[in-house]
Amino acid sequence: MHIAVNVRFLLPGDKLEGIGRFTLEVLRELVRQQPEHTFHFLFDRAFDERYLLGPNVVAHVLSPPARHPLLWVAWFEGALARWLARHRPAVFLSPDGFTTLRTQVPRVTVLHDLAFEHFPQDVNRLVLAYYRFFTPRFARASARLVAVSEATKQDITARYGTDPAKISVVYNAVDAHFQPQPPEQQRATRERYAAGKSYFLFVGALQPRKNLVNLLRAFDAFKAATNAPVKLLVVGRTAWKAGPIFDVYQQLAHRHDVHLTGRVTDTELVELYAAALGTCYVPYFEGFGIPVIEAQACGSPVITSNCSSLPEVAGDAACLVDPFSVESITAGLTRVYQSADYREELVTRGYRNVTRFSWAESARRLWREIELAAFANE
Repeated sequence: MHIAVNVRFLLPGDKLEGIGRFTLEVLRELVRQQPEHTFHFLFDRAFDERYLLGPNVVAHVLSPPARHPLLWVAWFEGALARWLARHRPAVFLSPDGFTTLRTQVPRVTVLHDLAFEHFPQDVNRLVLAYYRFFTPRFARASARLVAVSEATKQDITARYGTDPAKISVVYNAVDAHFQPQPPEQQRATRERYAAGKSYFLFVGALQPRKNLVNLLRAFDAFKAATNAPVKLLVVGRTAWKAGPIFDVYQQLAHRHDVHLTGRVTDTELVELYAAALGTCYVPYFEGFGIPVIEAQACGSPVITSNCSSLPEVAGDAACLVDPFSVESITAGLTRVYQSADYREELVTRGYRNVTRFSWAESARRLWREIELAAFANE
């Protein structure tokens, strides 16, 4: 079979985040597992050669680069639709939640979350208009839908009335290099990033849904209550609507103990997870939550939210808090800081929890969806 794949999120350089990471890792396995099939990777710009994941991958660049709602329409409903009409692959796979309405090619579409339906205020108005118009139509037009968690599957069913039998769950997983680090490396990491002090870690883009405002306020309250010699490291790029995060940061009484590192390399990220007193990841809505299992794989105790997909992903291996309550997050920080036994329990359970997730298994599940779409009418 010839399978066309939207790979817009495979960006050049070391810039992959949640959807990009899902796209890369699941396709790496899919290409390896299905060597007799040809995968046509459809980029929207010049691509990094490392994304040619096997001899059965053929790359194509379709213009224009699609990073704006108007250009999304031009790319998906124009350039992409024309390519599909010309080449007629067996299936079009889109791992980023977008597809085209202008094709008869069976579509498999991965929906990561419907956060915009729950928190529209967090999204640019033009982007929101695109999402609200196209996403339910994408769901109806796709032969198969893939959700990255049971929580997302239930959300799609409830919001759009989609038959749950049309939706399968394909989890994210943890890359093999996310592993515990030896004590000497942990000490070196603390010296490099936290002046030798213990630290809590947040990993994620700086945008409203990640709930940095409440995390910063909770850390300030934790410091005031405990006077603990602990820092907070915030790792990630500045994304959209980040102004309130920086406003709160400037108001913190313990601002000198909060360090905004920006984006780091994958190697540095592993080291930061492994040396952390705990990873505090408390978004108020999440489709999956990769930092939870990355942290667990590296031996970091995890504090995370008690809503959306996060309890499902964290299993019994996290301290669950209410992301809307500064007091609840503060209590979670305090409990993890004060109890070495509790930290050790979370670490042990975390190692067990991450064994539930495998890119190889996720690729096998995704391939089943591709086959179902390809042979649905036969």
